[in-house]
Amino acid sequence: MTVKRERGAPLADAVDEELAGHRDDRGNWAPHDRFEYPPVFVWPPQPLNFLSWSRSYVVSWHLLYATIALTIWLFLTPSIETTASIDSGWPMWILVRNAAITTIFCGAFHLRLYVRRAQGEAFKYKPGWPRTDSNLFLFRSQTRDNVFWTLCGGVPIWTAFECLMLWAYANGHVGHLAWPTDAVWIVVSMVLVPVWRDPHFFATHRLLHTRPLYQSFHKIHHNNTNPGPWSGLAMHPVEHALYFSLVLIHFVVPTHPVVFIFELLHAGLAAGQGHLGFDKVLVRIRGKVHEVDSGAYNHYLHHKHFECNYSEGVFPLDKWFGTFNDGSPEGHAAMKGRMARRAGRASATSG
Repeated sequence: MTVKRERGAPLADAVDEELAGHRDDRGNWAPHDRFEYPPVFVWPPQPLNFLSWSRSYVVSWHLLYATIALTIWLFLTPSIETTASIDSGWPMWILVRNAAITTIFCGAFHLRLYVRRAQGEAFKYKPGWPRTDSNLFLFRSQTRDNVFWTLCGGVPIWTAFECLMLWAYANGHVGHLAWPTDAVWIVVSMVLVPVWRDPHFFATHRLLHTRPLYQSFHKIHHNNTNPGPWSGLAMHPVEHALYFSLVLIHFVVPTHPVVFIFELLHAGLAAGQGHLGFDKVLVRIRGKVHEVDSGAYNHYLHHKHFECNYSEGVFPLDKWFGTFNDGSPEGHAAMKGRMARRAGRASATSG
């Protein structure tokens, strides 16, 4: 939706939250529309809906990340000849580059939404702001904790995987796709990156929700019950290693460096996008306020309820495995029923 805004008026004054969603008695905002999976695994087929979704799939955050990845490959990545050896110091350049990109991306959203609070709490899922005096977080600050885990854990491990793949590609340990000979397969691979990320994320995420791994590692991430853009990569290093390990598939599946650069960048930046804490980001262009969908609602429900929505939402994996919550009262009741049945089975087993 696009609306006219008086110059100098707060952004929140230019929109009506109730047109798109509602707030409950506790101030939590939710969209009127339930979360739905794309019309891919449906019967009977919906070709027109699929074509409409395909366009929105390509012209979306995915296109932004792909453009950044292509720019990185063309202008900000050492040559293949250089990466054949780790003696030249190029990994440090990759680390600095990735840290800068992450800081610009997450920092820009944090500055606008949480420091300047440019749109107030309009479209914010949960009221309130990052905690500043809590024992749950390093330095007793949610933001400082999140920045620490992101830049001191997430970015170095992301960089380590990228350097490994660049070195392996340069030395022939990874099957090659070359431009322009394999142009079609390279483009197809780029399009399928978010698709491949979904089952990988679902599998590792479910693993991390087993009791031993949750308490030892994943709990750090779930301390962020009111997440912000820096919360996406606020993880234990073990979780970072699992999260970014998706690129290891290319020791089996041939690739081009731009593809695994895109995979890692997508994982790194989409984590910030998926934890914005806002359903829509308001931006003013030529006097008009535009609403940009964050795509964060599906994962916000996971942070709110813990026991649902383990996937990113490309495949209906949570529906298939019985852990889906679309945000409706019915979806929440079904989730509570699943939890009660599981608790009953656990009690019967221990008895």
